[in-house]
Amino acid sequence: MSRVQKIIVEQGETGARLDRWFKRRFPHIKQGQLQKLCRKGEIRVDGGRAKPDTRLETGQEVRVPPLPDAQEIKKLDRLSDRDIEYVRSLVIYEDEDIIAFNKPSGLAVQGGSKTKQHLDRLLDAFGEGLERPRLVHRLDKDTSGVLVVGKSPAATARLAKAFQSHKTKKTYWAIAIGVPKPHLGEVKGFLKKTAGAGGDPDREVMTGARHGEEGAQHALSRYTVVAEAGQKASWVALRPVTGRTHQLRVHLQAMGTSVLGDKKYPCHRPAPEDLDQKLCLHARRLELPRANGKTLVIEAPLPKHMNRIFGMLGFNLRDADEEEIEEQLA
Repeated sequence: MSRVQKIIVEQGETGARLDRWFKRRFPHIKQGQLQKLCRKGEIRVDGGRAKPDTRLETGQEVRVPPLPDAQEIKKLDRLSDRDIEYVRSLVIYEDEDIIAFNKPSGLAVQGGSKTKQHLDRLLDAFGEGLERPRLVHRLDKDTSGVLVVGKSPAATARLAKAFQSHKTKKTYWAIAIGVPKPHLGEVKGFLKKTAGAGGDPDREVMTGARHGEEGAQHALSRYTVVAEAGQKASWVALRPVTGRTHQLRVHLQAMGTSVLGDKKYPCHRPAPEDLDQKLCLHARRLELPRANGKTLVIEAPLPKHMNRIFGMLGFNLRDADEEEIEEQLA
């Protein structure tokens, strides 16, 4: 493990993105690790927080936190046959450009100080160097469902552009405590990140904010109630029009109908005692524009715990008209 380093940006490096500048010096650090270090504020430029796409200028000072050496990372990150078999079992679609996974609840997408097993690490099973798939979006650790990665730098860039320009369509299924009113509508407003206990970035929560407030970002979600079990619980389909952290969870909480099993964003209603307390939020469907002008639709089956609760509540997947749901969320 190295010590903290402070490196001055040299002439000729002006305009370079921070992540590319960093990778030239520390090629053994993966993009996911680099993004995590930026989010936690461990990599700084002239003493301030920086994002991976921050453009550097000559003379700026980049703080580099202690990093494991290349041999240490290689030894720690070597995948076992069991790891490889596991991550390949999650694949639900693959072509020459992308791989789509049905990410299970409980598997983090990226690592952290307390997270050693995560999808980004498991991507080593599909190649190394330029052949190694790259993340383009994330799901919360306890959210299951469709997650896609790019199989090459060019494919990753196209995917990232589609997500950033909101040309993708994402549909989530949730089990809510109670029934949202009205049954069809949208929730919008401004959200901002608030530090968790002790300033731990892993415990950050999203809270309501005012327009113009520092850190405030506009958030818009559409939803429709697909089925209900009296006033006990409901099956809700949601579309995040914007892509803010924990957006759907916060918006369901704001309606007083939090996602079943959501400990971070609970509502005033008590969760039914006879139901599983695992988070019941699933990225059911993803629509992606392709280079040939067509749209690829990828759907992920429900995880076991949600399937079981659907059965307990009397929700039948065959009763759902998914095309009608998509029209309602459009």
